Amino acid sequence: MKKYLQILSHTQLFKGLGEGEISGMLSCLDARSHTYHRGEYVFRQGEYVRDITLLVRGKLHIQRDDYWGNSNIISAVDVGEMFGEAYLAPNSGAILNNVVAVEDSTVLFFDARKVITTCSSACKYHAMVVQNLFFAISDKNRKLVQKLGHMSHRTTREKLMSYLSEESNRQNSATFVIPFNRQQLADFLSVDRSAMSHELCKMRDDGLILFEKSKFTLI
Repeated sequence: MKKYLQILSHTQLFKGLGEGEISGMLSCLDARSHTYHRGEYVFRQGEYVRDITLLVRGKLHIQRDDYWGNSNIISAVDVGEMFGEAYLAPNSGAILNNVVAVEDSTVLFFDARKVITTCSSACKYHAMVVQNLFFAISDKNRKLVQKLGHMSHRTTREKLMSYLSEESNRQNSATFVIPFNRQQLADFLSVDRSAMSHELCKMRDDGLILFEKSKFTLI
């Protein structure tokens, strides 16, 4: 567990805390780790979430899979990010999506009740974690609103331009790498992969973008 302290010190959940302070809180928060191989499920639709979960190695996708195996990627989870916290509230019900390891990944689990309940020593660090959790959930809601903004566009080109513009702004560069391959990007935007690839080529021919695999340049 201690080998992940440096990563934890840079996460939104433990923002403002040093590695020594985080180390002293791990047992208080009942921290456990579990490793998942590529393709394994961290959570399946219909399961109940009882812990605050945080990725410390690898990459995950939160996705909705239908009966016929079609996937819609809701979001990607990168190292240092939390996931599943929306289902911790009382009466929130079972998780509506699947959480899948895109590559070999390690997840830390923290007992949600112990995170939101001040420990017996009432340390100031615990109060900071609770505050950070609130801000992290607010940030997650903002990202979901951004995705809804992409989805609100009618055409594939408009969805692509909306998403690529946001990534350019987020990474503060006209040249950037997105966290999806072609199929994953199509799933994320809920468009047909072939139609999307054709539209990307048309956007390149129209002088709007350049791209190579997951690397894009906006012109």
